[in-house]
Amino acid sequence: MIPFNKPPTTGNEKQLTIEALTSTKTSGDGQFTKKCHEWFEANLGCEKALLTTSCTHALEMAAILLNLQAGDEVIMPSFTFVSTANAFVLRGAIPVFVDIRADNFNINEELIESAITDKTKAIVPVHYAGVACEMDRIMNIAQKHNLAVVEDAAQAFGATYKGKALGTIGDLGCFSFHETKNLSAGEGGLLIINDSKYTERAEIIREKGTNRSRFFRNQVDKYTWVDVGSSFLPSDILAAYLYAQLPICEKIKEKRKHIWSQYHSALKKYEESGKIRLPFINDFASNNAHMFYIIFDDIGTRTKFIAYMKENGVMTPFHYIPLHSSPAGEKYCKTVGEMNITERVSDCLVRLPLFYNLSDNDVAYIIDKIDEFIGNL
Repeated sequence: MIPFNKPPTTGNEKQLTIEALTSTKTSGDGQFTKKCHEWFEANLGCEKALLTTSCTHALEMAAILLNLQAGDEVIMPSFTFVSTANAFVLRGAIPVFVDIRADNFNINEELIESAITDKTKAIVPVHYAGVACEMDRIMNIAQKHNLAVVEDAAQAFGATYKGKALGTIGDLGCFSFHETKNLSAGEGGLLIINDSKYTERAEIIREKGTNRSRFFRNQVDKYTWVDVGSSFLPSDILAAYLYAQLPICEKIKEKRKHIWSQYHSALKKYEESGKIRLPFINDFASNNAHMFYIIFDDIGTRTKFIAYMKENGVMTPFHYIPLHSSPAGEKYCKTVGEMNITERVSDCLVRLPLFYNLSDNDVAYIIDKIDEFIGNL
């Protein structure tokens, strides 16, 4: 069976995790966590980078930092993972869903202003498949209406908008290092702070609401509970696993782009003949090759495709069930306008295996089985 995903293994993960495991500090903010922070701050050019246990926790930290109150509204797409909405629901805020664009499946920036009310506090663009949202337009809307912008860049590490790293454009950016992502800590996340007014409080929230970080920098003689927060620090063992991949992150991205390009070249003929649709990369965006998907004409064909590929030893999962149609979405959120594109994409999209250690022989086999299936349509 060719799985949909395997976490990347580059050669140094075992050595560094053993080094972390045998050190005097395996809990949060050990030597490898600090090395990761320094690497991200240097390479992303952000104000502050803080590792978290997940992108979910990075989003939850962002929601706390925005001081959201019960009834506040946050605009976002419905075609996203539950954490995008749930992080704000936990603060009592109301996610407000608008439809996505037909080309890149990101939030339709032209629908945002129609969803803004006097209760709106933030916009949360999600860079689906690592392809950038139209950030200039979103940032202009946010500035006009005095709104915060939190980038959900869970899938977008290594991708850019007009040459600027995703996650570094809004006030805050949130990344995932789950095993399905381009870089992996098994589980893990990262909060990027681009506005210095959030920096000190972010450290406090991350450390269970205490000023422990200031204590370790000898800025206070003891630390105490000063704010709300939780334990958002990952183990240094997970940070070591992640740190092994950082020096060769470009190599990982290029290998994934090699696989992505093989799929695209082999399947382009079916898009040209109208049988399927392939991923679209806007001129303002770069491709980090996080995902390769196929869009079929209907849910029935997609269902048959998934079954056919599974019978032939290839896992090809669909993706999100729209949040606006979920039980919790109906209870805690609201929707503005029609969600036609969201619902169609949810019904028709299927993802192909794409991971760093996927071999060219396996890619060729997958393409061969896709050829067989489409040839029999």
